[in-house]
Amino acid sequence: MSKLKRWIVLGVVFVLIMGLAGCGKSAETGKAANSGKEGKTIYRTLDEIKKDGTINIGVFSDKNPFGYVDENGDYQGYDVYFANRLAKDLGVKANYVSTEAANRIEYLQTGKVDVILANFTVTDERKEEVDFALPYMNVALGLVSRNDNVVKSLDNWNKDDKIIIISGTTAETYLTENYPDIPLQKFDSYATAKEAFENGTGVAWANDNTEVIAFSLQNDGYTVGIPSLGSNDTIAPAVTKGNTTLLDWINEDIKKLGEEQFFHKDYDETLTETYGDKYKETLVVEGGKSE
Repeated sequence: MSKLKRWIVLGVVFVLIMGLAGCGKSAETGKAANSGKEGKTIYRTLDEIKKDGTINIGVFSDKNPFGYVDENGDYQGYDVYFANRLAKDLGVKANYVSTEAANRIEYLQTGKVDVILANFTVTDERKEEVDFALPYMNVALGLVSRNDNVVKSLDNWNKDDKIIIISGTTAETYLTENYPDIPLQKFDSYATAKEAFENGTGVAWANDNTEVIAFSLQNDGYTVGIPSLGSNDTIAPAVTKGNTTLLDWINEDIKKLGEEQFFHKDYDETLTETYGDKYKETLVVEGGKSE
């Protein structure tokens, strides 16, 4: 073989080798990029939580009697009572993270909390973004208004009257879809919605019926004219989509708690002062078995 041919052959081989190397690098890069895309949702597994010794739980801080901070700065309420037991059964400490209705899903997806226990109503839309455990409470929507103008129907609504809602709640979704002509006054938190309503904003306030009933019982001059609006739903813990180890453990714990009638005791300790015994059997779900 002449020297010229030999150089040509070597050149071709070199080009082929570099081409193969380039393909291999591209494949690795593609794999890494794909992993990054799949890793957008962040969560800690059950073992990681146990190893850390702390579980981060998203709860409300302004929704008495379900989740609120008392005069001593301690979290209290129906959801918190359950959260305390959840952490105890898991053998870790509970770290409470105050959440608003609109950021419950975000807090799970970004890993800010491991579980949400904040009056989270189970809906098909939310199931696409988070994983719900078994339910522990029944709920529907309700509407509270002032005694001098009790609202008992949403038909023939005055277009100048507004209903107060909290952004990110099922009340917002329901009214937007079913009564698009009714103007809504939106607030980001329970506290700001409550203050606005007490100060004369809106003719009514739509929220979970448990919450509007509690509001009417705790504040003079208000009546729940519509105690049940739309479908009957359930409240359940939520974890980040795909966090099956934590989800499975919570489900098993809820079943065990049902055997000791834990949620009836939770009601007695946290809700009886507000509701009495009247709503106990209607609201409480034991062992994840909703009627």
